[in-house]
Amino acid sequence: MQKKMSKLVKTLICGGDISLAVLDTACAAREGVLRHRMAPASAKAYARAFTLTAYLCGWLKEEGNLSVTVNGGGAGGKICLTGDSDLCLRGYIEHADVSLGGGEEAVCACVGKNGTLTVVRSEPYCLPFVGTSELVSGNLNDDFVRYFAISEQRDTWICAGECFSDGGELLSAGAVVLQAMPFAAEESLAHARSIAENYRDIACRLQGGGAEEIARELSPEGEISAREIRFRCRCSRERAQQAVRSLRREEAEEILRAEGKISVHCHDCNTDYSFGKKEAEELFCGGE
Repeated sequence: MQKKMSKLVKTLICGGDISLAVLDTACAAREGVLRHRMAPASAKAYARAFTLTAYLCGWLKEEGNLSVTVNGGGAGGKICLTGDSDLCLRGYIEHADVSLGGGEEAVCACVGKNGTLTVVRSEPYCLPFVGTSELVSGNLNDDFVRYFAISEQRDTWICAGECFSDGGELLSAGAVVLQAMPFAAEESLAHARSIAENYRDIACRLQGGGAEEIARELSPEGEISAREIRFRCRCSRERAQQAVRSLRREEAEEILRAEGKISVHCHDCNTDYSFGKKEAEELFCGGE
């Protein structure tokens, strides 16, 4: 049975030396996969990027937001995701129809490794932050580890993965992410590496238990926080109307003559908004 809620669960281990996060993103990522009608390879790459973007959102201050762009030159094209401090995410993969199988090789081929991972972060009372690192493998686990090392100078270990049904349905997706706190002891770093090695099968483990259960396994006495992750787009018919109003009237009339309607497409959630001649004319009359 499919889980009804995606979660980010965080705690500290090793006496506070290591930050531990366990993410179960199947429900939220699945909505994006279904909205964009993704083939297996595209879905796997998208779900992994979604999971790791959700992790980044978990560090945002209130009312903060960020965007992640993965541009590796692979068969799937760019992956673009946006999220906020409420852990509401949206986004797309440029080519949703890539079907190369379901293994790690498919992710690497879909993402590519000849390009960059870019994070743009904006928070209240702070200057925007832009971090960029070169991709190293295309499997995204290694690529986000490199991003944290270069752009944020943090030792990080990531195990992210996904499971699909024989019919191509996304059954589970998530990650274990460990990050060293400043001045962490060497034995704490070694323990983090050991956990990362033992949880490479995180997607299978999430099918058997939730993120909170796994976090409790790893931190029996630690204080655990859990937050919901959601797929949520900000588009609406009202915003689409504003986009139509931004057209020059002559341009709108030309589109109506050629197509009989004006269409506005949201790339983030694959929703189309259509405005016929009468409604389009009312929008322009209302703005006069």
